[in-house]
Amino acid sequence: MRRSMLVAVWLLSVVVFLAACGASGQKNEASETTDTAKKEKTEQLRVALWSQPITEQTNLLAEKEKGLDVTLIPGAGGGDAIKNILSGQADIAFTDPGSLLFALDKGEKLKVIYNIYPQNVFNVVSLKEKQITKPEDLKGKKIGVYSLSSGTWQNLLVLLHQAGLSENDVTIVETGLLNFAPLMQGQVDATAATDTGLVMAKEKGLGDVNVIEVKNYLNIPSDVFVVTEKTYNEKKELLQKFLEAYRNSAQWMIDHPEEAASLAVKYAIDGKDEKRNLQIIQLRNASSVSPLTEEKGLGTLDGNVLQQAADTYKQLGLIKNDINMAEVVTNELLPKQ
Repeated sequence: MRRSMLVAVWLLSVVVFLAACGASGQKNEASETTDTAKKEKTEQLRVALWSQPITEQTNLLAEKEKGLDVTLIPGAGGGDAIKNILSGQADIAFTDPGSLLFALDKGEKLKVIYNIYPQNVFNVVSLKEKQITKPEDLKGKKIGVYSLSSGTWQNLLVLLHQAGLSENDVTIVETGLLNFAPLMQGQVDATAATDTGLVMAKEKGLGDVNVIEVKNYLNIPSDVFVVTEKTYNEKKELLQKFLEAYRNSAQWMIDHPEEAASLAVKYAIDGKDEKRNLQIIQLRNASSVSPLTEEKGLGTLDGNVLQQAADTYKQLGLIKNDINMAEVVTNELLPKQ
């Protein structure tokens, strides 16, 4: 009897021990799962946009449907996007070369890792009757820009510079975002704008116009992805995964513009009109490619062009310092063809 009791006690001890081990294992496994989930959540990249979510960014806005997993932070200009990565609020800035150069001029340590739109989408538009067909014709004219801190102003100065003119040779008028109204009302002779802005102006009754495209004189990219050197050094693997997913989503939008136009209705603040969405998306698809991207893949950066931009901005007095773009531009993180 005593022996039976001892065996029972021993068996009970074994059961308790095994149960404890199992509970401990489950706890450790749960802890590891939680840690992994936390790590994945912590490592999700944050992209600072230069704007509110708009149609031309549909491939990024529909990120989860197209293989991207990022947090999007809206902004009010390329400078906002840069500020968000410098302050640590975001990892990647969707920004313009001008805002990039202004930050580099102040000594910020940044890296350009992807060429979103290799084509310059800025232009100068005038009514046919004004007979303004080339940059030289702008001399003595009154020209509208969004503001004196906008890409329209910067690219107008670039265009004038290519023709041997400066802002002193013209009268620049700040018109705000509704810059085509003053043109249509005869308050300015021409207006600096973008290709998508021109589409919307034509919808509102803009007549026959002449369009001077800045890309025909200096084809600076319109937008690029920028990170801080710290993020570049610490999150290379994550950035590589993001760029591969982004490239795939950009290719999807090129291959399926109608589907993207339909998705823009759901995701973009300006996407209610599917027909207009398609026009805008087709324009952005065209600006996403170049001879270099055809050869080496979407997103490939041309350091020489960005060096031309830096040199031109210095000649214009927009920045004070010489900037060596070879130290800033890298194709290292781009997926291989």
